[in-house]
Amino acid sequence: MYPNEFTSYIDAAQVALYVFWVFFFGLVFWLRREDRREGYPLESDPTGTVKDRGFLLLPEPKTFLLRDGTSVSVPNLKRDQRPIAAVRAGAWPGAPLVPTGDPLVDGVGPAAWAERRDIPDQTWDGRNKIVPTRVDAHYGVAPGDPDPRGMRVIAADRKVAGTVTDIWVDHAEHAIRYLEVDIDQPGLGNVLVPMTLARIVGTDLSGRSVQVKSLLAGQFANAPRTRSRDSVTFLEEDRICAYFTGGHLYATGDRSEPLL
Repeated sequence: MYPNEFTSYIDAAQVALYVFWVFFFGLVFWLRREDRREGYPLESDPTGTVKDRGFLLLPEPKTFLLRDGTSVSVPNLKRDQRPIAAVRAGAWPGAPLVPTGDPLVDGVGPAAWAERRDIPDQTWDGRNKIVPTRVDAHYGVAPGDPDPRGMRVIAADRKVAGTVTDIWVDHAEHAIRYLEVDIDQPGLGNVLVPMTLARIVGTDLSGRSVQVKSLLAGQFANAPRTRSRDSVTFLEEDRICAYFTGGHLYATGDRSEPLL
């Protein structure tokens, strides 16, 4: 018998290999349990009934302490119970939804939003992360860059939707997140337009403007508003971004039709 053999059939290399297999299997099993903390148990499409409770792979609930002192336990059986203003195009799994009303307002398809927490995002030192420049004058537009404040907002139908009155900056990222637009209709107030969906066009000679191709001018009136004049919550951000992004498909009837 050689020194590294336990028997004539098992040696140290074999034991190390078997230990590695057991460890690797345990690691994969643990990872599969942990990644099921949200979104499980699975639901049948299109009936919505629970079809996989995952009694073996579904982990025991774990409570996470959040920064603001609250806590959340997952996994759980909480589900979004909001009614959907749409009907399925067919009975097969994965069938698309056909809106029955205004999909931008109802939150259907690409205009859907998640029920996030209705509190503002904050920086490490407890300040609101996204604020208008009127709240923090330390931020501004770099010299030489076009300042959108005061520019007209041109919608997809080439009509004026409003005028930019302020810019909302991200304290953490030092970036412009939203443009505050005074809607060109009396009494409707201001809305936030995601900066990623806005484009400054034109020159100093021809006159600069902000172009928003996702919506028609009249659709700005129904855009979600913020509860506070100087802050925006997670939920409000999700709804605002969903509304403007959904316009790429739902702003006009032609956009939801086939290209060919």
